[in-house]
Amino acid sequence: MAKVNISDAKYYDNRELSWLKFERRVLNEATNKELPILERLKFVSITSSNLDEFFMVRVASLKDMEHAGYTKPDIAGMTPTQQLIAINEKTRELVDFQYLTFNKSLTPILKEKGIIIYEKYEDLNQEQLKFIDSFFMSQVYPVLTPMAFDASRPFPLIRNKSLNIAALIEKKKDSFGAGAESDDVEFATVQVPSVLPRIVRLPSDDKVNDCFILLEQIIERNMGKLFLNYNVVAASPYRIMRNADFSIDEEGAEDLLIEIEKQIKSRQWGEVIRLEVEASINKKLLAILKKNLGVNEIDIYKIKGPIDLTFLMKLYGIEGHSDLRLPVFKPQDNPRLRPGDKIFDEIKKGDILLHHPYQTFDPVVDFIAQAAFDPQVLAIKQTLYRVSGNSPIIASLAHAAENGKQVTVLVELKARFDEENNIIWAKKLEKAGCHVIYGLVGLKTHCKIALVVRREEDGIRRYVHLGTGNYNDSTAKLYTDCGMLTCRESYGEDATAVFNMLSGYSEPASWNKLVLAPLWLRNTFVRLIEREIDNAKNGREAIILAKMNSLCDKEIIEKLYEASNAGVKIHLIIRGICCLRTAIPGVSENIHVSSIVGTYLEHARIFYFYNNGLEDIYMGSADWMPRNLDRRVEIMFPVEDEILKSQVKHILDVQLGDTLKAYEMTGDGTYVRIKPPRGKKPVGAQDTFCKEAKRNNEPEIDFFKKRTFVPILANEVFDE
Repeated sequence: MAKVNISDAKYYDNRELSWLKFERRVLNEATNKELPILERLKFVSITSSNLDEFFMVRVASLKDMEHAGYTKPDIAGMTPTQQLIAINEKTRELVDFQYLTFNKSLTPILKEKGIIIYEKYEDLNQEQLKFIDSFFMSQVYPVLTPMAFDASRPFPLIRNKSLNIAALIEKKKDSFGAGAESDDVEFATVQVPSVLPRIVRLPSDDKVNDCFILLEQIIERNMGKLFLNYNVVAASPYRIMRNADFSIDEEGAEDLLIEIEKQIKSRQWGEVIRLEVEASINKKLLAILKKNLGVNEIDIYKIKGPIDLTFLMKLYGIEGHSDLRLPVFKPQDNPRLRPGDKIFDEIKKGDILLHHPYQTFDPVVDFIAQAAFDPQVLAIKQTLYRVSGNSPIIASLAHAAENGKQVTVLVELKARFDEENNIIWAKKLEKAGCHVIYGLVGLKTHCKIALVVRREEDGIRRYVHLGTGNYNDSTAKLYTDCGMLTCRESYGEDATAVFNMLSGYSEPASWNKLVLAPLWLRNTFVRLIEREIDNAKNGREAIILAKMNSLCDKEIIEKLYEASNAGVKIHLIIRGICCLRTAIPGVSENIHVSSIVGTYLEHARIFYFYNNGLEDIYMGSADWMPRNLDRRVEIMFPVEDEILKSQVKHILDVQLGDTLKAYEMTGDGTYVRIKPPRGKKPVGAQDTFCKEAKRNNEPEIDFFKKRTFVPILANEVFDE
């Protein structure tokens, strides 16, 4: 058989199209009849939100390439123009399916359950119409600013992602019958104010149903009150998406903070890359929008329902209807860390694994909080990428500085869509006396590390937290992540070296445990894969297991293809983008790819290499993507404690056995749900971890010590 060229583009999937496949898997959860109806609505909302960011960043970037005449193909052999055409086709299919699901499936069920969303004000009864008219005059009218467009007034600047109502208006005839000719129709627009709730509760006749209408419908009905001397000929909601993928010449930016503040504002006025309108919009109204916004026909989406379904997340949170949601899971205490424990004493007893959101994020918050007030603590150093709106970690760092401790914080100002939030926190920390570093030129600092330096009886001891997710107490309830607390000297030395590099460009001659990008993380992954290849070629068992968010790095994929051909058994658990293809003869026959889409966003990065039975396990902040390996500061750390290794292997074991929320990639690049063995009930990894967290939330457990790593189905392990 002829040797296969593993670099051939036909063996790779396009990154953007792979992401859209992930979005379809997310949207599939909205069709899951096993879920309560409000839970299903959440996934429709999430899909809308994800699509917005996808267009503002990924599609915008491709359009920039197209404008610049860039024609170099990606790893799947597609030029930017070809990608844009394919993305447009697949996005329209996704949006059509989204609205079909919402209109034909979810809305009728909501009505059955007593929740009615009126999409048109014409469907309201007289009492409800009277209510919305009164609501408009008292609550909405004072906030609105109608803007006209005519010979003396330029076309208004329409803000990115804002919902607006466009109208055609004509002057009313005067008392003598004179008035505008039919061709003298003018254009006007008004922004639906984001400061007011998008969904408005209506009075109900039967006092049983919860009735709602969208704010834009209330405004549309009352448009005439905004143009008293005009008749409203036609009115229709619309929404635009602008290019929000700004770039900064960091070498030339004397003050990075000021430059980013400028760029954040410019997002509102970037190129329009998508226009959403109602399917029934007036043709003349659409033509005016198309011409003045500079939108191509291919970028116009005619929506068969309410524009911007992110409002459904607000509907999910309405009072009452608890029976239409899943019970809220409360993150459990880590068996090693109880509320009130002295965290440094516990860490000294041995490394501690944290598994969020099944186990509470409180120990991470306490790690910094206790350090801030501990008189023995001399210094705290931490990286921050995305933090919550009212972050207790930020408060503790500020308190620590005020208490006279040395506090160094690297705040990554270039964290996309969190720039403004991070600038606010950075200024607050500086004001409190912290030494704040605003990231590195040319690199995003994406690693998750915190270091506490403490004076103890036997000398200085360094305590370290390393994680796969952000220091964000809010998202820690929604994302699955892992972290490790340790005071091993080798980790502490490396942690100190990391911060010295970030603050002063000082790189030590040698490292102990931590593996950094962009320095040598890529080469380390290649070496670890090559070691499994060598073992397989020499007749030894060889296994690679990897869990991550995305895989699109060509060099890594080529190495995995090479490993597959050598006989290495490869299992990949990849939530989102995967440019690798499975089940290709002579290329990827030994590679299995699964994707888990559930209540929580799978976010942890775990890497397992069998290493002839020695079993090397790593966790970290980096996916197998060029940006993570080459253009970001990332940290991968080994898990060496035998009990912790068993815990991490157990996480992989259960995820590989998911038969409830897992999808499997097929040979043609599509994904199908994994079915449980005949006669067995489907079991989900996330459900299993929730049950275990409750079961193991006891002072004395030896469950993980007894586990051996044999990849079997989760329901065979935890059949109840």
